[in-house]
Amino acid sequence: MPKRISKRLRELQAKVEDRAYEPLEALQLLKETATAKFPESAEAHIRLGIDPKYTDQQLRTTVALPKGTGQTVRVAVIARGEKVTEASNSGADIAGSEELIDEIQKGMMDFDVLVATPDMMPQVAKLGRLLGPRGLMPSPKGGTVTFDVAQAIAEFKAGKLEFRADRSGIVHVLFGKASFSAEDLLANLKALQETIDRNRPTGAKGRYWRTMYVCSTMGPAIQVDINALRDMKLADAA
Repeated sequence: MPKRISKRLRELQAKVEDRAYEPLEALQLLKETATAKFPESAEAHIRLGIDPKYTDQQLRTTVALPKGTGQTVRVAVIARGEKVTEASNSGADIAGSEELIDEIQKGMMDFDVLVATPDMMPQVAKLGRLLGPRGLMPSPKGGTVTFDVAQAIAEFKAGKLEFRADRSGIVHVLFGKASFSAEDLLANLKALQETIDRNRPTGAKGRYWRTMYVCSTMGPAIQVDINALRDMKLADAA
């Protein structure tokens, strides 16, 4: 049975032309089409020329959004001894050792980011099946396996995000709130683009960037001229 499209969405889709928009124009349109009755996020959906089934074509990294995410990020830390105290004093929402691992195994998921110290990873590994599908498993590439828990907490709460390409080679990232100014959204989107370019997998061949679309949580997809975005300087987007 075909999915029914609401009248609101049909009217918003009619405002979007079938073309690639200049980055700032696309973000202004994103704001215009964010008409839901709750604060919508700004999303980017990027198709890359990679096949993640090959290890040298996988993309998993972090981006520090200069204008933040607009969200309250709950950080949990699994550590041992004084590092647990350090995490609590540095603003971690939850911090613990083996007892925290046990709570997570029982279904406690009251966090958005999980940081672990390297010495705890052998025990954290047992959470792989639980955390992996949710994208919450700590990893060195994601900056979530570290002894510097204070810095990790500060970065994630300030707007650092971990992201990865899915099985189809598509990256899905929240890069702010639709209530942000178009200029602030552009600064975040440019930082995301630069991070993806900087972390191009070694096995990626041919055309790396395929398409980029942005949208609000409940809004229509708007294609962005990726070449225009890549040609911009970060200072132009700030």
